[in-house]
Amino acid sequence: MEVEDEAFVLSARAHGDTGAVVELLTEQHGRRAAYVAGGASRRMRPFLQPGAKVVAELRARTSDQLGSARLEPVGEGPAALFDDPLALTGLSAAAAVAQGALPEREPHPGAFYAFEALMTAFAVPEVWPAIFVRFEAGLLENLGFGLDLSRCASTGSMDDLVWVSPRTGRAVSRDAGAPYADKLLPLPPFMLGAQAGLGEGDVKAGLDLTGHFLEQFVFHVLNKPLPPARVWMIDKLGEAGRL
Repeated sequence: MEVEDEAFVLSARAHGDTGAVVELLTEQHGRRAAYVAGGASRRMRPFLQPGAKVVAELRARTSDQLGSARLEPVGEGPAALFDDPLALTGLSAAAAVAQGALPEREPHPGAFYAFEALMTAFAVPEVWPAIFVRFEAGLLENLGFGLDLSRCASTGSMDDLVWVSPRTGRAVSRDAGAPYADKLLPLPPFMLGAQAGLGEGDVKAGLDLTGHFLEQFVFHVLNKPLPPARVWMIDKLGEAGRL
């Protein structure tokens, strides 16, 4: 097997004296692990940071074998974020969530494009936390667990949707959900449309919402917790008053 694809680096770990095993989110071939010769060298290290965009030439004898990769960098990648520690924290969290949630070798181009959009958003401090929530919602949809926020699960109404059922992921209107408000998850308006804007507590509500379903439907099934990098990001956003 030999393919060439655009990809984002999710993680890299040393392997042997000079090489590295790199986890990639490719555009057309899903999440892939590959051995990169010389990946531990100073020259290669900047290209193997989470969020670095590359063109990857992947080779393997069989489709299920750990193959090798030759990587060519595209653009400046995460180096543009080095002066923004909070954005780097978000990048680490996004890479960890994608690596933990996406099955290996299963094509998910939507996840690639969502990660690409998030990488662009990291340059705008006021925007990226909300885009991070949308990124996680997109991952859930790509994995078959998309939230249904189009209408009230109880009445069918498309108006005044303010909660989400923690069991089904379907929206619930204010009136229909009032008797069960303590059991429902708040639905921040920005998840219904960009024109809604961001209010105080909306990002936290969005992260709680996507985190609940990622934990319930994805990570719990894999017998894994939500990535510590995500928890760290939420702590740092809170300290910065960005939730």
